[in-house]
Amino acid sequence: MFFLPLSLRKTSFHLRNSPRLLRLLSSSPSVFEDGALFPGVDNFGHYSVILPEEPFVFGVSHIKPRMVPNHINRPPYAIRDSSSRKAVQKDAEDVDGKFPLGGEAEGKLRSVASLAKTVREYAGSLVKVGTTTNAIDAAVHDFIISRGAYPSPLMYNGFPKSCCTSVNNIITHGIPDDRPLEDGDIINIDITVFLNGYHGDTSQTWLVGDVDLPGRLLCGITNNALEAGIAACGPGQPFKNIARAIHTIIEPRYHGMDFCVSPAFSGHGIGSAFHRQPWVLHHLNDEPGVMLPGHCFTIEVTRTPFYFSIPQFKMFSQPAIIQGTHPTSWIFPDGWTTSTENCARSAQAEHMVLITNDGAEVLTR
Repeated sequence: MFFLPLSLRKTSFHLRNSPRLLRLLSSSPSVFEDGALFPGVDNFGHYSVILPEEPFVFGVSHIKPRMVPNHINRPPYAIRDSSSRKAVQKDAEDVDGKFPLGGEAEGKLRSVASLAKTVREYAGSLVKVGTTTNAIDAAVHDFIISRGAYPSPLMYNGFPKSCCTSVNNIITHGIPDDRPLEDGDIINIDITVFLNGYHGDTSQTWLVGDVDLPGRLLCGITNNALEAGIAACGPGQPFKNIARAIHTIIEPRYHGMDFCVSPAFSGHGIGSAFHRQPWVLHHLNDEPGVMLPGHCFTIEVTRTPFYFSIPQFKMFSQPAIIQGTHPTSWIFPDGWTTSTENCARSAQAEHMVLITNDGAEVLTR
């Protein structure tokens, strides 16, 4: 546990390039508290920073994926036998990602969204001090399989686990591991399930034990921003209004603290494909496009049509609300785990939204 300043402008280069220096400073709270190095600087609160283990291991080939029974229907990217992929269903969505309302596709979409919600709430019930994220992943995996569904993250572009668990300064795509959750942590669990040919996607950030005020504020503002984005949805409404609504929530200062949204991540269309059009940006933008009946997409006050690349590894990224005013990020050697550059905390919340003829419906509520 340690005290981290709200801004590390004077030392951002050193901290970015020297995890060892960050560990040294974080072990000495008085360095920050006496204001000697960072005069007039507020703080992000008390919590543990997540850093890659040393010596660094590049990639995830050393992580063994969990087994999925043969009777479970898999998405195309998880089917090894190319001949089996020919039997995969034809997409119900058109080129713009719209579903025909009132048909079989909508029914399947609602069903998988409902399952995703159930899994999300089950995952949240597992969050407690001392539990490892690997244990959460194992339980979530078994829970999904027992419902006849496939855990969508598993083997998506090589991702080795069945859900993403992002703790404290991890923005997204945290890989479950054997670190026990600590009192004061916050953890986002991102759930996606594949059932009857369709994906359901949702996430929430949970409090672990006694979380400090800045951490609680961050999580509360994240959920408020999500609700503001949802309220901006409806047939004929511009997609860019979602970002504007989100910014009305995060722009004010709360108890003297600032918050920002990462421009590197956004929401996405979802259905027979895990990620597809329409892309839903959460930072202020002037992108064209309006919501139409049949559009189904996520608002994640957290994914973009944007890949970060590390040799041999590609990841589809997702955004978040971050403490402070610096939303920059970096990727761990595993090629997936994305941390804030200054180690500020990040929180996410995600729902699936279906645009109907007369409004918008949250399918994962």
